[in-house]
Amino acid sequence: MLARAREGSGEAFTALYRELAGPVAAYLRAKGMVDVEDLTSEVFIAVFTGIAGFEGDERAFRSWVFTIAHRRVVDTWRRAGRRPTAEPYEPVDDTRSAPSAEAEALALVGNERAMALLDLLTDTQREVLVLRIVADLSIEEVAAVTGRPPGAVKALQHRALATLRRILAKEGVSL
Repeated sequence: MLARAREGSGEAFTALYRELAGPVAAYLRAKGMVDVEDLTSEVFIAVFTGIAGFEGDERAFRSWVFTIAHRRVVDTWRRAGRRPTAEPYEPVDDTRSAPSAEAEALALVGNERAMALLDLLTDTQREVLVLRIVADLSIEEVAAVTGRPPGAVKALQHRALATLRRILAKEGVSL
């Protein structure tokens, strides 16, 4: 059968494949390979393309087939060692994130302190800051809500932040 396969007999090669595909797949599985079917196919493609140059008896042929399988295992390990494995991203498990500046500021001064600071501002400054920071509105959106021009909203926001900076600096809080 081996001699006929070397001469190009499809039937002989199919018989050799049926005899050895199961043991080759079992070997690959035992070596921890994930895609056993694909690797088994690769092994037999190499066998098919190299069988014409093979010399030896059926025992040597079996050894040759498993040598090819072993080389595929080693190649797979080398490829895996060169590229990192993809891990699914879980935002909950990501420890690299840092709290937002707003969260840190609230943690430092607390809600009550924040309300007390806002009470030190004029009504229009407080309104602009709350709409900008809490409601997360743009300058243009705040202007539309308050009926003021965008330039006035910018000026109110600038004055409000400057006032808060001065008050907090006097208390020794750096921003």
